Amino acid sequence: MSSRPRRRAWPPRVEELPPPAYPAQDGALQITATDCERCGTRLSGINGRYACGVCGWTNPWNDGHRDLPSAEEDPDYPHRR
Repeated sequence: MSSRPRRRAWPPRVEELPPPAYPAQDGALQITATDCERCGTRLSGINGRYACGVCGWTNPWNDGHRDLPSAEEDPDYPHRR
């Protein structure tokens, strides 16, 4: 009996990685972009909600791509455990 280690297969076997998660499909926040309706400045926002730092324009909260979370879903909600 030899104390020599067994030869390993080459190339080594690698576990297959799980498929990548797509945040937009998982309900996570999504960065979106548009032009300001008042002054034309290019804006970036989250889930379709925008505020212009140049002229102060904001779009209505209900123009977003998803509903806003309730107060109870907010991590800073005082009664959340």
